Amino acid sequence: MASRRLALNLQQAARSKSAINAIKTKSLSPLTRGLATPVTYGSKTESTTLSNGFTIATEHSPWAQTSTVGVWIDAGSRAETDKTNGTAHFLEHLAFKGTQKRTQQQLELEIENMGGHLNAYTSRENTVYYAKAFNSDVPATVDILADILQNSKLEPQAIERERDVILREQEEVDKQLEEVVFDHLHATAFQGQPLGRTILGPKENIESIQRSDLETYIKTNYTADRMVLVGAGGVPHQQLVDLAEKYFAQLPSEPTDATARRIAEAQKQKPEFIGSEIRVRDDTMPTANIAIAVEGVSWKDEDYFTALVTQAIVGNWDRAMGTSPYLGSKLSTFVSQNNLANSFMSFSTSYSDTGLWGIYLVSSNPTSIDDLVHFTLREWSRLSMNVTPAETERAKAQLKASILLSLDGTTAVAEDIGRQIVTTGRRLSPEEVERVVGNITEKDVMDFAKRKLWDRDIAISAVGQIEGLLDYNRVRNDMSRMLS
Repeated sequence: MASRRLALNLQQAARSKSAINAIKTKSLSPLTRGLATPVTYGSKTESTTLSNGFTIATEHSPWAQTSTVGVWIDAGSRAETDKTNGTAHFLEHLAFKGTQKRTQQQLELEIENMGGHLNAYTSRENTVYYAKAFNSDVPATVDILADILQNSKLEPQAIERERDVILREQEEVDKQLEEVVFDHLHATAFQGQPLGRTILGPKENIESIQRSDLETYIKTNYTADRMVLVGAGGVPHQQLVDLAEKYFAQLPSEPTDATARRIAEAQKQKPEFIGSEIRVRDDTMPTANIAIAVEGVSWKDEDYFTALVTQAIVGNWDRAMGTSPYLGSKLSTFVSQNNLANSFMSFSTSYSDTGLWGIYLVSSNPTSIDDLVHFTLREWSRLSMNVTPAETERAKAQLKASILLSLDGTTAVAEDIGRQIVTTGRRLSPEEVERVVGNITEKDVMDFAKRKLWDRDIAISAVGQIEGLLDYNRVRNDMSRMLS
């Protein structure tokens, strides 16, 4: 369907161009511009690495009036220890609370006066600080980003204030069942390992993290070899390289402290996926919330896009959204017709060296949970044996649309560049993504399912009214069920 729409758009563009050419030949005053010019069409990602290992990556769009610039750091909650879990997120909160050069008020006024937007976030593997501003304000923006990354005051009073803020944030996260279930899923699948810890950290850590912990984290992880300065929009590549030379050339290329180097080395060990489960039964809750996953693929894995196509074949469905049961996903039709669930969402989550591939199920029908899980895993088994070209093409069209249509602004493009450069060292252009996904066949999907799904160990995280969820071994046996 997406391909048909693309062909139709191209035909319309060609007809429009012909019409404009005809008008030009008849008119005495030629049209200076007949068609709107796509901002990112044909743009390429340029990258440069400074002598200290600091990387600059940009996608220049000459017609864009604004730019998003940011620093992507290859360190998140995975770069912490049990004692310091929560430090990366804590640092993100303190970044905007003042530096050696600027007070918090000066920092906020400077951004406000240029009409800019400054933000940050922390994930399990990345910390990101980025800003959106007019092209003319890019030098000032890079100055601010460099300042908050290298000169944050980390004042004791600010640390104490942020403790309460983060604890309130944690309370809000604990009310979001999907977040809770996925945190538990990571905790059981990668138990006892850095990837299994939460991003915010446990309450006792939030209450006890000290300034020395924050300084150690910066020395260990905020090094040039783990940072990428990204620009997307109207900022030319060479301008950003010059700004990086000015503001980031003094960063150490690796941790200077021996202890910090040991911690950094330990983080590079590949986590082991452990078939296991976590159950939190609460019959006062209206629903059962269950996530089931096998070990997935990393960002760099050659199966990365095949995993996404396979996930799209299983699909997503939500009764509350009034979604039709006939979405092309066999599971959505079956679940809807038999009233087995309120919703389900398949997922393929990737990290630098591993991942989780699975499904998240929500049901208010406690007596049907066994059937829901059984027929879901039966669908997984089918993927190893019987995938049609039609459902593969549908999944590919949906995947291409979701990836390419999401690149709808400079911030989204910067995010795409930063994440790819930090995790894989290079960025696949939208054209390359379209080509790679387009080449995937139903045979590739079945081959992926045979290797990654068939008779593989699973991790289960279940919260709520889950009495009907049968024993782990019974669920595990459904991973190698022959279809009748």
